[in-house]
Amino acid sequence: MEPRPLSPRYLVSPQISVEDVSALVDAGIVLVICNRPDQEVPPSHQAQAIGAAVRSAGIRFEALPLTHQTMTAQNVARQRELIESSDGPVLAYCASGTRSSVVWALGQAGTQSVDEILTCTAAAGYQLDGLRPTLEQLSQS
Repeated sequence: MEPRPLSPRYLVSPQISVEDVSALVDAGIVLVICNRPDQEVPPSHQAQAIGAAVRSAGIRFEALPLTHQTMTAQNVARQRELIESSDGPVLAYCASGTRSSVVWALGQAGTQSVDEILTCTAAAGYQLDGLRPTLEQLSQS
């Protein structure tokens, strides 16, 4: 597991495994969001298996699988709602952490400057400069 902070309370990671749960507990994570669709991974890494392990450790788990087609305004709002309703650090994961970064960036449009958003994602290793026009458009809405 490679958690990368985008904000003090939001971290992203490539795919996690059941074996990573103790590290989540140690890191103080209170919510895990799975942004990876089940069809991308074997049963051992699907939301049901990861969610069961996470919940058994006392951590809240939510599945919000995202693809290019499902990166909708509704799902962006749902991710933001999950983050904002959390009473502590949140870890979101997908295949590489990129989708979890994109959904966060889109949710921050209008609350942070586009440059601030892209600086945060770049610092975590996610170059999302291609999102700039969309972030600028959302910031003006």
